[in-house]
Amino acid sequence: MPDSRFPRLVSLACHDLRTPLATIYGFARTLTRAGELDERSSRFLQMIEEASEQMTGLLDDLGTAARIAGGRWEPLPRPVDTLELAHAGDERIVVEGRGEQVEIDAGAVQRSLAALAVAAIRHGPVGRVTWRVDGRRFELSPVSDAAAPVVAGDEPKDLGALVARLVIEKLGGALELDGDTLRVRI
Repeated sequence: MPDSRFPRLVSLACHDLRTPLATIYGFARTLTRAGELDERSSRFLQMIEEASEQMTGLLDDLGTAARIAGGRWEPLPRPVDTLELAHAGDERIVVEGRGEQVEIDAGAVQRSLAALAVAAIRHGPVGRVTWRVDGRRFELSPVSDAAAPVVAGDEPKDLGALVARLVIEKLGGALELDGDTLRVRI
């Protein structure tokens, strides 16, 4: 199979995997909402729901990477404040600084910044990281020595971090590791 067809194959696989995943998630939600289960069964269904949501995110990341590799990714720019982009809704990720109004694919950039922060936490391991925002510049710290190659995309251990780099660079931005700080420019 020629290399140019592989990204389309991955995109198709991501699309096709969504249907059975949606079925699993849907039945788990239906059973949970029925409220007729014991505590243990409810916990198991909650785990199935959470795993389904994680798999959906992974399929989104993989599909984005395949579209970028295949030259078929089309960003959806909209006006957004850069400070808002750094907010991930995760209490382990602190955001400070001042933003700037930009027009960019806000969803893709926000997911990318969140993925980089989570990779720094997961592979650090550190309990908390901070995004310092200054207009179009973002600084993430601390990025430990253990997490640095993963967050920078040099060591392929985290799909979210790898896709984050692809997205940011495709949008004309850049990532650079400086000591225990990851600098991102959009």
